[in-house]
Amino acid sequence: MSSNGPRSRLSDAELRRLYLQSRAEQWGLDVARFGAVLEASLDRAFRGVEPDRREIVRQASALHLEDLALATACADGHEGAWEHFVREHRPGLYRAADALDSSGGARELADALYGDLFGLHNREGERRSLLVYYHGRSALGTWLRAVLAQRVVDRARANRRLAPLPDQPLAASPLPTSADPERPRRVELLGRVLATAVARLEPRDRQRLSCYYREQLTLAQTGKLLGEHEATVSRQLARTRRVLRGDIEVRLRANGLSPDEIAECFEAAVNDAGPLDLGKVFARKDSAAERST
Repeated sequence: MSSNGPRSRLSDAELRRLYLQSRAEQWGLDVARFGAVLEASLDRAFRGVEPDRREIVRQASALHLEDLALATACADGHEGAWEHFVREHRPGLYRAADALDSSGGARELADALYGDLFGLHNREGERRSLLVYYHGRSALGTWLRAVLAQRVVDRARANRRLAPLPDQPLAASPLPTSADPERPRRVELLGRVLATAVARLEPRDRQRLSCYYREQLTLAQTGKLLGEHEATVSRQLARTRRVLRGDIEVRLRANGLSPDEIAECFEAAVNDAGPLDLGKVFARKDSAAERST
């Protein structure tokens, strides 16, 4: 790729292979445009470092290439890419918002985030999308949840300066910026407590949760399966989340966790589910239900 300038790190053949793997052509991205984004991601990954070619290729191949192509096309204003993005990622972002704030307040932030992702704010006559800050090192869905979680935390911190927020668990204290060696243990504990709390739910509540969170059905699909209106499904899910969160917090306190540690558990679970395997949780609950009948 010497024709692309001195900053090029990949050969023409390597770039072509990654371009085909990303399926970027379906979004109208040519090799040069995708190559520029890929080089920017590599520059960021190797800032201040001079890696060998094998490490460069390994890093480029490890990127979430399809997500990177989709995000780039959305940032460029490709209508088809944006429609695909909304269809594939909005349900997951709303689920993350509901997990962060069962009252529905985080959904407002999720909707506002879509405006920034689309690039509604013009600067010097150009549309600037937040997606230009996505570099493909994590899955696009994970990156979106992290951005949303940070906005929830920022809002809680801002509100806390004005008034106490007893109903906002994330406002208890700023999240730590350094790695906490206790975090894996706390998330693992949260997984056990979640399984216990889910087991205590009514069978229909468990089924509704399983459809929406485990099977990732839409509200309408879940309602059709259960014979409920979409609004009823949404209302019942919100009620069940409140019940679960209250039960989980009680159990975490009983295990010696402070309010700050409990808030961190929930935040860690949103950003990186780790051992919170919903498939195992619901399978364990289904087996328990069968034994009880």
